Amino acid sequence: MVLREKLGQLLIVGVAGTELTKNEESFLIKNNIGGVVLMGRNTHSPEQIHSLCSSIQKLRHQTKFKTPFFISIDMEGGRVARLKAPFTQWPPLKKLGEIDSPSLAFNMAMSMGNELRAVGINIDFAPCVDVLTNLNNTVIGDRALSSDAEIVAKMSSALIRGYMKAEMIACAKHFPGHGNTMLDSHEELPIEQVSMERLNEVELVPFRKAIRSRVDLIMMSHVLFKSIDAQYPASLSQPMNHLLRQELRYRGLIITDDLEMKALTHHWSTEEIAIRALEVGNDLLLYCNELKTSETALDALEKAVSQERISLARIEDSFQKIAKVKRDSLRTIDPLPWSEAKEIIGHEDHLKIAKAIEEGRIPEGLAQGA
Repeated sequence: MVLREKLGQLLIVGVAGTELTKNEESFLIKNNIGGVVLMGRNTHSPEQIHSLCSSIQKLRHQTKFKTPFFISIDMEGGRVARLKAPFTQWPPLKKLGEIDSPSLAFNMAMSMGNELRAVGINIDFAPCVDVLTNLNNTVIGDRALSSDAEIVAKMSSALIRGYMKAEMIACAKHFPGHGNTMLDSHEELPIEQVSMERLNEVELVPFRKAIRSRVDLIMMSHVLFKSIDAQYPASLSQPMNHLLRQELRYRGLIITDDLEMKALTHHWSTEEIAIRALEVGNDLLLYCNELKTSETALDALEKAVSQERISLARIEDSFQKIAKVKRDSLRTIDPLPWSEAKEIIGHEDHLKIAKAIEEGRIPEGLAQGA
């Protein structure tokens, strides 16, 4: 079963509620699953989230390789924020971009990261480094820092470094850019006609900066760029993976956006999505909702290996990359003791920073330069 358990490390999966069921515990242990993603349905209160993360990490001692779990969440600020008050409520990145202070960005991410880490979360699917070139794009909208690629690059680099300071794994998304689209990939497959020259001049600028900032994780979008791959969206595209790995020389982990989104499921089967996502070079496959879908994906991947469509070397490459990031970046595995964690959540200093960003100013006493 070593193959199945190595494949399991390549999945981040969703769970149903505010605590693990026996079936979920069994699935995570038996398949040596790499991580869990927390959605709104999993986050009732700080103490409950702390307890849930504790129970997830305790399961590592019963798994094949006893490696810690990735525990991930979408916490960008603004409308994409799974954690509600009393966690600090951060303004959308648009407001941060308008202030254009890397030091403020660094402190925002560090403060947010400290609250997440306190309850046991170790990956934030942030920052959104999309350049908002289409002002009618409501999918991204105020989630973007700016319509200026250089501002997005500068500020997202500071955010990434702030997350790193808090021992949080940051994730630059949505490669190679979701800022020009009109369609929501949760519902439909967006198709972009922009040229490679345009991508190099605009959309890829922040990703290059993120890579230089040593970001551990980049998320592939479910957007089809006809100039690069006329058949598959970035998340299932070999040429797009080549662009990121070879042209941009990225050596960190690549994760898909949620593979249960309709941009994919309206066009391909669960089995084909999983196989294609892994064979083109993604390291982590994200399944946010149905555990059954994750199980179907694992079965399909095992079968693809037996049929020699996916090589053992392809699996081993991602497995070793994941192991390295967990070893190097997860210095604090379990949540802080609750008595300490509750003092960090919604800390007065964090609230002051959030209020200043909302009001479009730099808080008093904040040094410039991150």
